[in-house]
Amino acid sequence: MTIKHFLRAFKIKEVREKILFILGIFVLFRLMANIPIPGVHKEHLKQMFESFQTLGLLNVFTGGTLERISIVLLGLGPYITASVILQLLTMVFPQLEKLYKEGTPQEREKFEQYGRLLTVPIAAIQSAATLSFFVRQKAVSFSSPFVFFQAVLTITAATIFLMWLGELITEKGLGNGISLLIFAGIIADFPSNILEMVREYFVFLKAGFPVWQIILNYFLFIFISLLIIFSVVAVNEAKREIPVSYAKRVRGRLMYGGTSTYLPISINPAGVMPIIFALSILTLPSMVANFLLGRGGTLGAIAKALFSFLENPFLYGFLYFIFVFLFTFFYTMVTFDPKAISENLQKMGGFIPGIRPGENTANYLKYVLYRVLPFGGLFLSTIAILPSIVQHLTKIKAFRFLVGGTSILIMVSVILETARAIEAQVEMREYEKF
Repeated sequence: MTIKHFLRAFKIKEVREKILFILGIFVLFRLMANIPIPGVHKEHLKQMFESFQTLGLLNVFTGGTLERISIVLLGLGPYITASVILQLLTMVFPQLEKLYKEGTPQEREKFEQYGRLLTVPIAAIQSAATLSFFVRQKAVSFSSPFVFFQAVLTITAATIFLMWLGELITEKGLGNGISLLIFAGIIADFPSNILEMVREYFVFLKAGFPVWQIILNYFLFIFISLLIIFSVVAVNEAKREIPVSYAKRVRGRLMYGGTSTYLPISINPAGVMPIIFALSILTLPSMVANFLLGRGGTLGAIAKALFSFLENPFLYGFLYFIFVFLFTFFYTMVTFDPKAISENLQKMGGFIPGIRPGENTANYLKYVLYRVLPFGGLFLSTIAILPSIVQHLTKIKAFRFLVGGTSILIMVSVILETARAIEAQVEMREYEKF
């Protein structure tokens, strides 16, 4: 989608109103992101973020709200975690799976309501655990337990409000509201990350690094950044096209069908969701470990061992790689329904040449999907851990958070998805004129 297409979209009143509405929500989200809870100690906060790698990664995920200890410091993490848990439960309870995949719009709404309700206790537990950890690290202090309870209540309410804003964006039909809010957070945090890169340049000079080595590192930084962007765009647009033919049908004097087209299967059908899910799951044990770290006995020992494990960059990177790969398969299995596609093709008189309609077509679609999915999973997993590897080589800390694979993938995926959604809205409005 070019600037010309965007301007054409902006001329259509309904599309323009939707775009302005979403931009307005972005502004509201950023205002909330800059409202801190009382009792923050900035110096201790800065030291804490320099000490714990998981906090830095989570800060990117929340759009910088965690670093500010704002009222939306959890971002949409609790809602995403609730979605993951609920979708995992569909694999255990057939009735829940039927409700999700085959239910009426009202039943699907009921399923989504379960996710919203589950978000509330998760948000409360995560906010209490996070604030307790911050208190132990002296990054924040509360005058009484009642003030602590008020802060937990405020963060939980803000998280629920943010979830509602995400759903409002989704209803506008210009992309996924959750992804768009995460995208807005990443973009808003870009300037501070660029300043961090400039600061690191002078730190390298003071440390006595040769100028040529610093310049070489930054060239490598730019090269890897561009490589990530181009590869993400290429994989997001890559599709396995399955030929589909439509039988000829005669109605009165008119003949319908007899055409051929393609059914596109994306190499990365899960999009950015596996990375978001993997981050949500990986941050949970880290939060629990942080919460229990100051305790004695068996619980304290377990928490210390878990914390040390998660703070090891190599072990954490390995777990991150595995989780992203597994969630690529899991999310695709939940959202992609070969049986429904096969039935829709059959209803429209379509068939795949050489494949019998019905169950055989569904099995063939599964076969094709499982052949392309490993490539998508490996790509996502590699992109997720690549920034950590490059940071280790170049020593540029900002790289991991400025153009981290997660950030780039979310930004590019959201831009492409939103561009397609806007284009579809424009084409629909122009089609209605005829």
